[in-house]
Amino acid sequence: MYRTIICCIGMGSRQTANRLLRRAAALVDEGGTIVVMHVIENIPHRHLTDIPEEFETAAIIDAERKLAALCKELDVPAVIEVRVGVAASLLVSAARERAADLILLSSHVPDITDYVFSSIVGKVVRHAGCSVLIDRRLDHAGEASAAQTEGVASL
Repeated sequence: MYRTIICCIGMGSRQTANRLLRRAAALVDEGGTIVVMHVIENIPHRHLTDIPEEFETAAIIDAERKLAALCKELDVPAVIEVRVGVAASLLVSAARERAADLILLSSHVPDITDYVFSSIVGKVVRHAGCSVLIDRRLDHAGEASAAQTEGVASL
């Protein structure tokens, strides 16, 4: 169905990450590419805080390790890419750079910040030059909180 899929794994539950990766594997053409992306949001004014510069490097390495382990566990061959910056912009840029024909990501229950600042999903949908598939299934509250302690959710 799709040659290149950008599969966005965020801070959600492990259950959501599993579901997104399985869906990407089911939708990718034989010989196609799945790019599993995670974006570490910029820390504004990092130079004004006590956060060491190595924090971003360590966070990138940790996220890459966790995503690679998840892909291996699910037997989903994928290219792992972790970037630092503004999530929506980087996801759209990655799709453009790789000539992706699908961006796959999940939504969450909207809160007040989504109405004030807009959501990542909304921005991706508005600016993507390819199809966008939004997984809207919400994990059960108990499963989501338990799953977050398992590892991937703490990306």
